[in-house]
Amino acid sequence: MKSRNLGNNLAVSSMGFGAMGFSEFYGEAEDEHSIDILNNAVDMGIDFFDTADFYGNGHNEALLGRFISGLSSYQRNNLKIATKCGIERTSEIGYERSINNSVDYIRRCCEASLKRLRVESIDLFYLHRVNLDTPIEESLSCLKELVQEGKIQHVGLCEVSAVTLIKAHAVYPVTALQTEYSFWTRDIENDILPTAQALGIGVVPYSPLGRGFLSGKYLSNDRFSPHDFRKMNPRFSAENISHNAGLLDILIPLTHKYHCSLAQLSLAWLLAQDSHIVPIPGTKQLSYLKENSAAVDIQLEESDLSYLNNAGHKFSVKGARYTEEGMKGINV
Repeated sequence: MKSRNLGNNLAVSSMGFGAMGFSEFYGEAEDEHSIDILNNAVDMGIDFFDTADFYGNGHNEALLGRFISGLSSYQRNNLKIATKCGIERTSEIGYERSINNSVDYIRRCCEASLKRLRVESIDLFYLHRVNLDTPIEESLSCLKELVQEGKIQHVGLCEVSAVTLIKAHAVYPVTALQTEYSFWTRDIENDILPTAQALGIGVVPYSPLGRGFLSGKYLSNDRFSPHDFRKMNPRFSAENISHNAGLLDILIPLTHKYHCSLAQLSLAWLLAQDSHIVPIPGTKQLSYLKENSAAVDIQLEESDLSYLNNAGHKFSVKGARYTEEGMKGINV
């Protein structure tokens, strides 16, 4: 596995792992199987693991804590664990949420995450979403103090605008911006990505395979169980998913040229956008983990990269990327 640098000299594997799906949104939790997948990821050279207190109301962090505690000291010392705070559940089982960026809340969340993860310091601690009722400068000052206290090592932000990123970075250096970015979600290319690049901030794309869509395996809304949040996601509605399938037609010819899958090509395209981009695909399947990891070895020719960039921009994807509830705190 190759490595890349995010901001502030945080070196991580070129492909990270997003653990959210182990706890909710994509079916039932299977902890023993999940830990087996995580161990396999370590064996493949992946050292960058992403979670959040929001995922499963703490379950995901606790799962990562179990996984970490079972590693050798050498393996643990080479891991980089990222977690987040800022989304407050308003229901134990529902999707409803509020956004809380207050200093007291950030501190309480950090302490709780440290306990669930069973670590003394968090490698990368993100503000999961922003609520501008709390000035971003106040939130970053709190995160700066947590760094000074040794409770976190690096500061990150999620789904923020270029303006918010600049304000935050002026208070304390932001190491990474996590945001949705993939071949079917390219909004950040207008001003957010250039701003991150100018400030030396790494970009961590979540849902780099479009929640599985770019793998070509989900071309019908009937594929999703009632517990899968894609069932109600606007882009996966029966009407929109049929239209959006046209995006795959742009990719398919190059899968033959590079002898790779749609998922691998999509990840290779993303990695080629900038050397400080580190995607975090998640999966419950060992075969997909191996498939995704192998994408780091695909080098796209400049002519093919230009073709994909241009053709992708001309295609209009239908459907919002979240429901209205899910868009809370996305600072665009």
